[in-house]
Amino acid sequence: MNKIFSVLGKIIRAAILMGLTALIVPRLVTAIHAYTRVYILQEVPPSQFAIVFGAGLWWDGQPTPVLRDRVATAAELYRAGKVTRLLLSGSQSGTYNEPEAMRSYAISLGVPAEAIQTDNAGDRTYDTCYRALKVYDIHSAILVTQNFHLPRALYTCNQLGIEVSGVAADRGDYRRSTLAYWNLRELLATLTAMVDIHLLHPLPIVSDPPTSVDIPLID
Repeated sequence: MNKIFSVLGKIIRAAILMGLTALIVPRLVTAIHAYTRVYILQEVPPSQFAIVFGAGLWWDGQPTPVLRDRVATAAELYRAGKVTRLLLSGSQSGTYNEPEAMRSYAISLGVPAEAIQTDNAGDRTYDTCYRALKVYDIHSAILVTQNFHLPRALYTCNQLGIEVSGVAADRGDYRRSTLAYWNLRELLATLTAMVDIHLLHPLPIVSDPPTSVDIPLID
């Protein structure tokens, strides 16, 4: 009986080790990939588009602090002349509309409506990157998101065919619980991204782009 428990213990330890490895290695790979692709705002090479990823809304439809910082950073890129267009990508279902909340906030920060493109089918980072290329014909861009998300976003967009650099949107101090949640979420999300990119190759919704203003997508 002791031998059985000993064997079971070894199997459980091996399974735990394999599970941790499967979660940690993708994060390490994406971090290495992102190392030379993240810039401070003043030094990032200019690009036509900044791609901004959704990060949730409050119950009243207003952007969360994480999302507000992403939009504010993109607006600063626009004002600095680093980009001429913003692609605001997020989820939309019923009255829940991330891209529209992002658009309203960007306009309140001085970004003209004609410089904004919304994508309401950006349910995941993979979907946003895929649609940016296939629907909006974006081949290079600056990605705007927090440091905890930038490695996965950069790796995903780059692997799907977009030449990207990144600017971190960490503009304030987030609660420890918020950072813990997002960093833990990234472990599983990065593993999922690796599986999607290299094994499953899922096809997101690819339809006519939902435009918020009647402008050409590319100059």
